[in-house]
Parts: sequence; C-alpha cells; structure tokens
Amino acid sequence: MPNGADPLARSVASGAEPAARRAASGAASGAEPLVVRAAGRLRGWGGVAAMAVACGLTASLTLLPLAREGSGAAAAPRTAGPGVGTGVQVKADTCEHPETSLTPSSADGPSIRAIKERGKLIVGVDQSSYRWGYRNPEKGVLEGFDIDLAKAVAQDILGDPEAIIFRTIPTNQRIAALDSGKVDLVVRTMTINCKRIGQVAFSTAYFQAGQQVLAPKLATGITGYDSSLRGKRVCTAEGSTAYDALAENSFGAVFKDEGDGTKDDQDLLTVPNQLDCLARLQMGEVDAVVTDNALAAGQAAQDPAVELKGKPFTREYYGVAAKLGNDDLVRRVNQVLVGYRQGPWQRAYEKWLAKDLPGITGPPAPLYK
Repeated sequence: MPNGADPLARSVASGAEPAARRAASGAASGAEPLVVRAAGRLRGWGGVAAMAVACGLTASLTLLPLAREGSGAAAAPRTAGPGVGTGVQVKADTCEHPETSLTPSSADGPSIRAIKERGKLIVGVDQSSYRWGYRNPEKGVLEGFDIDLAKAVAQDILGDPEAIIFRTIPTNQRIAALDSGKVDLVVRTMTINCKRIGQVAFSTAYFQAGQQVLAPKLATGITGYDSSLRGKRVCTAEGSTAYDALAENSFGAVFKDEGDGTKDDQDLLTVPNQLDCLARLQMGEVDAVVTDNALAAGQAAQDPAVELKGKPFTREYYGVAAKLGNDDLVRRVNQVLVGYRQGPWQRAYEKWLAKDLPGITGPPAPLYK
C-alpha cells in the first residue's frame, strides 16, 4: 500500500504530483468465525449482514437515524520525517492537492470551547467495517483503527479517551451528520476529494487507499476495473467515491438502481452502507463490488470466497472531517495528528491492519496550505 513514513516528496514550488505510491492489497483479519454457510465459514460482520438481508432486514445498523446527504511529475526525495508537514501553494480556482489542510494549532476556538463545555466529543463512525470501525460481537464495543484515532482526539481535547460519544452513521449520511451538528467530527474512512472539500473541512491525510474491484474467487471472468465488468451488476455505496468513478467510466457495468435517491430506490446496486454490498455479493444479487481496497480487503478476510481483482485504479487519502467553518477544530485535529504520526499511528496499524496489510512503515506525510 502506498502509505509510508518515506513517501515521495511533492514539489513545493510547482505543486507537482508525487509519484504513485504502493497500493494496498490486503486487510486485517483475525476475528473468530460467526456464521457458517454452505459456501464456507464467514468471519465478522459479513455473515451477519448476509443473514440480515436474507431475513429482509437492512445490513446498515445505525444507532441514531440521521438525514440522508442527498443525492505526475517525478518528485525529489523527501527529507522530512513522519509528522513533518510540507507546504504547497494551492490555487484558488484549482483542486490540485485536495489533501492539503490548515496548519496545526492547540488554541481553543469556539468549536473546541463548545466541546469542552459539553464534556464529550461526538464522533460519527462506522460499526460494520472490519478492523476500521466495527462492533466487537464478544465485547459489544466499537473497535478499530478509526476508533483509536477518534479516542486520541478526545484525549487531547478533554483529557480522557473515553470522553466520547460515538454515533454510527451510514456512508451516505456522513456530510449530513456534520451539517446538522449531530456530530463534531466524522472518522470513518472518508476519502478527501475535490468535491468534498467544498462540503466539509478535512484534516491532513492519515491513511492512503485506492478503489478496487471485489468479486467471488470463482468469477474468473472479472479481472478488475476494466471491460470485464461489461454487463455485470456492480454494487457501491451511495455518496461514495466508488460510485463517482463508475459514473465517470462504468465499462458497461450496471451500477444504478431505478429511482436512485428517491423513495423508490431499491438499494440493491447502490446501498447506504458499503458492507451491504458484501451481503448482496454473498447472496448472488450482484456480480462485483467497487470500494476502497483497504475496506474490500477486510471483507475478503471476512469471507474466503471473495477476493480483490486487478489493481487499485485511484489514489485516495482518508481524512478526519469537520463542519465547514470549524477551523479551530480542524487545526486541533491536525495538531493531534502531528503527535499521532510519531508512534501511536504505527501501534494502531500493528494492532489492526499489519497482519493483512504488511509493509506499511507509516502514514502519509501531511500537506499544509
């Protein structure tokens, strides 16, 4: 995967793109089997999702209902170490580096003061992405890489990693949750891109991933994000970058539901939560899934009957999202990430992701405006 403490540097003067980094090809595994089905043993929430769909229930398990969102130049060697930011000049009328963010600060502004007065940090997370944000079925608590990061922010602001309220939200409700004030932050494998930086305020990048195809191992005719998808039913999450990629170039795949975004939406090919796609795939209702490879590989770890196909076809960065205008909160998160990159990030990676995402030496280096 293209993360690392030694990613190629970007040109500050010219704003040149870095050379491509290594793409992720696996995901964490290790949960005990929960469900046994005819196709084999399933692990974690994948099997639970399949059972839910089979019983006519949604696999999108939310604790609090929220409103829907609505519808290379070669670079010079990097000299800065992990956590040391690189400044880039960003033109106002372009989106050359969407992952650039505000410089770090520990100063209290209105957003931080409101959190301190409340005594709790409210964070939107996932509860069904294995090893990122998922509910441990034995302990009944939320765990994962994103959960650890959210707790680190609570520790910094409130002095207690448990001074936090988690609100689980589907993929297509992340921005609405911020806009409505139901959450202070979203820490949910949320990709930073040009469209979203006009909707929410992102921290610096804390992980790098890429879009990839997930399909059954027996589907040898599907080779990746290419013409082998022609005529195939492909599932994505509503409001996801995977859906946007297919909308731009579907290779003839069928990926839109009739009535998408309306009350008549069947939620078959476009679904509220990405994990719903795995359930559809397990039941044979779709032929393939397109999603972040870090998440897809986690699902492959849950279900040995599926696998990643081809190579990642995008380079994307995950960021912590806040409501537009809450600059003091974004700067504070960036300050937390400065320290987090120096050790806690690596420990979280070793705990949650290293087994099936080996070789990552550190997070992406931050870029500041």
